[in-house]
Order: sequence, then C-alpha cells, then structure tokens
Amino acid sequence: MNRKLLDILVCPVTKGPLIYDKRHHELISKSARLAYPIRDDIPVMLEEEARELTQEEYEKLK
Repeated sequence: MNRKLLDILVCPVTKGPLIYDKRHHELISKSARLAYPIRDDIPVMLEEEARELTQEEYEKLK
C-alpha cells in the first residue's frame, strides 16, 4: 500500500483515519469498525463492500 495514498484516504463513513492490514489486504477503520477490501491494488471504499470487524479484531486494534 502506497503510504501517500494511505495518508489521503479516510473512512467514507466517519471521515476518520485508516490502518493498513497487510495480512488481510484491507484498510481498517477503527471508528466505524469496518474493513475495506483492497482488490487488484485498488482500495474499495464503499460501505456496502466493507465487512464489519468482529469484537476480537476490534480489541486487537486498541
């Protein structure tokens, strides 16, 4: 994930910062508890395409 792109992108729901999860190839929004997929190196920043974080996943981000 390009660092400059990550600095520009925000969660479309909360407008908060995102965390790159290299292992799952996703962008994580802690404030929205959503994980946005990255497909073919393109972040899919649509709420309906995001998955909800489990409580366990959320707790690991704290």
